Amino acid sequence: MRFLAWIMIALASLWSADATIDVIKTTQKLPMMSVEDASINYTKYLSKKFHKVLAGDMHVVSQFNVVDEYIQSDYVADMPNKGAEQSDFVLKYRLKESAEGLMLCDMKLIDTKAQRSVFTRQYKITQQDLYVFLAHEIAADINDFFKFEPIGWIKKRVLFARYINPKESEIVISDYTLSYQKVIIRGGLNIFPKWADAKQVSFFYTAYKDKPTLYRYNILTGEEERIIDSDGMLVCSDIDKNFEKIVLSMAPKGQPDIYIYDLKNKSLEQVTRYNGIDVSGQFLDDGKRIAFVSDRLGYPNIFAQVIGENSVEQLVYYGKNNNSCSTYQNYIVYTSRESDNEFSQNSFNLHLISTKTEYVRHLTATGVNQYPKFSEDGSAIIFIKHFKRQSALGIIRLHANKSFLFPLKVGQIQSLDW
Repeated sequence: MRFLAWIMIALASLWSADATIDVIKTTQKLPMMSVEDASINYTKYLSKKFHKVLAGDMHVVSQFNVVDEYIQSDYVADMPNKGAEQSDFVLKYRLKESAEGLMLCDMKLIDTKAQRSVFTRQYKITQQDLYVFLAHEIAADINDFFKFEPIGWIKKRVLFARYINPKESEIVISDYTLSYQKVIIRGGLNIFPKWADAKQVSFFYTAYKDKPTLYRYNILTGEEERIIDSDGMLVCSDIDKNFEKIVLSMAPKGQPDIYIYDLKNKSLEQVTRYNGIDVSGQFLDDGKRIAFVSDRLGYPNIFAQVIGENSVEQLVYYGKNNNSCSTYQNYIVYTSRESDNEFSQNSFNLHLISTKTEYVRHLTATGVNQYPKFSEDGSAIIFIKHFKRQSALGIIRLHANKSFLFPLKVGQIQSLDW
């Protein structure tokens, strides 16, 4: 199974690195913000965890110097509490429980110079364990209040597969920080999950049983639909903007090629016909072309082909082992191996290119960084970073020029989507 080993090699590589926040520093002086807990008669353990997530979110917003200290205060007062006197803004929250058992949160943003609230809102959630998404929503609202670059992706659910044991993996739903995790699929080898709709209600994944089989799973109903199976390998790597067609890597005749499957008509169209390896297809240029990974040069590299035509264009000229990619409009982020060590672990870094220019932007500099995925709006990239026997979820904010890492405590991430 040479081609299956080849596509999985990037996801199985390990290396030594610290899973800490990696921030590219700038000389810009940012306003200081403190986050204060004004909850009364609410579980202190949970309110402190909420504080940690919300303060971390404000770091990711990347527009403030955030005071990480846990501070308690009175909700009514429009002044910072002791320990946050130098703050330009104070973000206060008050957690409480409604008569119906819902978790409520009052939030207000205080301008300390004006000594008044400038933004207030109340939130509610039905399940207490979803508090992390409540914190993410507050951060997104604060970001929008200041009219910063939108960060709607911060509220999205992340879908990932993680290895638990040899030939055993689970599919998990989480938030982008991995603070919340819920196992959806377990038992056997379940890999390559991909969201199937804009509302994140259902997803595709590949299960290795008698033969690789692609399923669609509905989170709300628990219903599972078999889509297609294939000998050799079967991976759903992308879905079009209308959520009607998916890109598959299949090897029904021994060699993997790129296919498009029409979900409405249940029809299969073969895109590439190469006596080698074509995998990891991604829609490009508004769905007119497919970008994919191929060994046509004797090593993995990124190519593109117009759907319905036979000519193939090489897209990447930097790197000698470019084995995964993701697309947004005319942009491509890809993984490139940048060392060739026989007896030690190699480094894989992420690079960004446009089909309209020859400029290559280096996004990571060290370690093994794999399986990049653009956010829905193209402003951020999620990826996997492996280290020692662990892995972490990485976020790159392209315009803010900052990156963040969130380690996975149990298992290793195999693939992800958001």
